[in-house]
Amino acid sequence: MSDKKILTVNGREVEFDAERNLLEVIRKAGVEIPTFCYHSHLSVYGACRLCLVEVEGQNGRPNAIMAACSTAPAAGMVVHTETKEIRAMRKIAVELLLANHDMDCPTCVRSENCKLQAVARQLGVEKIRYKRLQKENLKPVDTSSPSIQHDPNKCVLCGDCVRACTEIQGIGAIHFSKRGSNATVLPAFGKGLGEVECVNCGQCAAVCPTGALVPKQDRDRVWDALYDKSKTVVVEVAPAVRFAVGEAWGAKPGENYSGKLVAALKLMGFKHVYDTCFTADMTIFEEATEFIERFTKKEKLPLFTSCCPAWVKYCETYYPEMLPNVSSCRSPQGMFGSVAKNILPEQLGCKREDLVVVSIMPCTAKKFEAQLPKFKVNGVPETDIVITTSEVQRMISSLGIKLNELEPEAFDMPLGFATGGGIIFGASGGVMEAALRYAVEKVTGQTLKSVDFKAVRGMDAIKEATLATPAGDVSIAVVHGLANAKKVIERVKSGEKHYDFIEVMACPGGCISGGGQPHGVTDAIRRQRQAGTYVADKAAQLQKSQDNHWVDECYKEHIGGGPGSHRAHEILHTTYQNRSQIFDAKIPAMRGTDAKRVPIVITVNAETNPELGEKYVNLISDYVTEKGYAGAIDLDVAFTSRDHEVVVVDAVAVEDLECDSAFAKIQTAIDQAVAALRA
Repeated sequence: MSDKKILTVNGREVEFDAERNLLEVIRKAGVEIPTFCYHSHLSVYGACRLCLVEVEGQNGRPNAIMAACSTAPAAGMVVHTETKEIRAMRKIAVELLLANHDMDCPTCVRSENCKLQAVARQLGVEKIRYKRLQKENLKPVDTSSPSIQHDPNKCVLCGDCVRACTEIQGIGAIHFSKRGSNATVLPAFGKGLGEVECVNCGQCAAVCPTGALVPKQDRDRVWDALYDKSKTVVVEVAPAVRFAVGEAWGAKPGENYSGKLVAALKLMGFKHVYDTCFTADMTIFEEATEFIERFTKKEKLPLFTSCCPAWVKYCETYYPEMLPNVSSCRSPQGMFGSVAKNILPEQLGCKREDLVVVSIMPCTAKKFEAQLPKFKVNGVPETDIVITTSEVQRMISSLGIKLNELEPEAFDMPLGFATGGGIIFGASGGVMEAALRYAVEKVTGQTLKSVDFKAVRGMDAIKEATLATPAGDVSIAVVHGLANAKKVIERVKSGEKHYDFIEVMACPGGCISGGGQPHGVTDAIRRQRQAGTYVADKAAQLQKSQDNHWVDECYKEHIGGGPGSHRAHEILHTTYQNRSQIFDAKIPAMRGTDAKRVPIVITVNAETNPELGEKYVNLISDYVTEKGYAGAIDLDVAFTSRDHEVVVVDAVAVEDLECDSAFAKIQTAIDQAVAALRA
């Protein structure tokens, strides 16, 4: 007797097994029925009703029309994906969406890959029989975020963005608001995305089927810089960009288009084209050195990577007590901007204020990172403009350049040379693998025979491994998706798990599917892009970051010290900010008057120990007044339902507040923070 499960789709028998729903079985049969709200990596929602199918009744029951995405497959089902009634229902649904849609299609960022347009064409919708949305009824467009633009007038209420933010990132910065014809998707209390706990990752834009959520467009700023003859405009290209940029010209996902992209950027007018992989290698010099020092001293472990600005902001917002465990290294973009503004003006014969550094990133959070005050000198950003992969695709197309037909050109030196260790930064596990290639050699004093650490590769959400070294076993973890990062952090805090080194990336699969990459990414595309990074790694002249002699020369000639030196910390490292807003109540206890102030937050449980907050308000207030710090201090008391008592001085967390030594630690942290502020 056969155990095969078979149903019939449009007269064809289809075998199924692990498919979650009827829609997946139908697609397995080679039939692509339209849908807005279905994504294989998100929960089933069933909002758009486009995937309706007719299932024949059995035992005399009438046929039933069902949503394929929310119907479980069963053996013996007879399914029809196309009937006159179903087509009419789908067309009505799309016409209603179009009637309520701001159809400025020619100027919409998503015009070339808008799913609403594609479905309308697929169904043959040629006219709209319903009253159209009037321009005077349009809702305001939210441009408050430096990373994401939100146009509610283009929303089809599919809920994709809501589920991505909640399920992939565990944040919920955006959700449904109001009901009926007034229903919309907004951040809480109608605020802008730039005013809430959004971490700027762009995964909402990555799944949005229309132009309702798109990466903030900065192309015009780049054109203005290129047209300004007084400016020397240079550009850096992130690792993951090269494995996706060619897709608009027919390249397979994962195909390395770095050489062709360099050629296109030169045609566009960029004076010099550099590789962010150079400072990815430099990041390994710094971060691996930092890890070795911490691991040797057994201090501030686990060490979390700091390359992903969405992850850093998440930690600043939700786990400020863990900030001392986050590497102080800037991201590769942050390092590149600093290095470029410090050394290129002399090399290129221009003034610092006339050098414009443009960054091409797969990531929308990099736009947020670049505009942070801490990455500005005299009010001018070290990275002037950040554009995404999808933006540079549009810029190249606008000039009529056929990227696929260009002869490859090389990156400019010295900031254009990179090893395979820098290239694999674009994939989840790549930062960890590059760091291990460096750290293992430094700890053992022996040259690695094999540079591959395959245990940290792949699409698993959480990967774990243990590495034996002469200094002891190193326990590592690699995680992507911030909801998964939360699981790892909670396991570490509870003592359930011990790790020494943890890599975190916000986007599924890493930067290869960042919010600024070409739209429509699937798990298959992620795997192809990941595979492309490792092919490029093997094709590189060198695989280990420490073998990048140009980075060595940069340290000797321009930094004046090796990795971890005082000068390196000045230009390659950073500090973090407590952005925590997860409290039930937060009240100010002291406000300083200086232009720059040290934030101090006392967090106590509102129910079990409220008097602890009062105790530390008095202690800290008396101390800062006595020391003459009052003008430099902002002191807040935060009450939370979490069972966690902590005082966070800037980015330094002091726990175990009932211990006698706690206040002494707080005093030391305040002294150091005020001294650094006034230095």
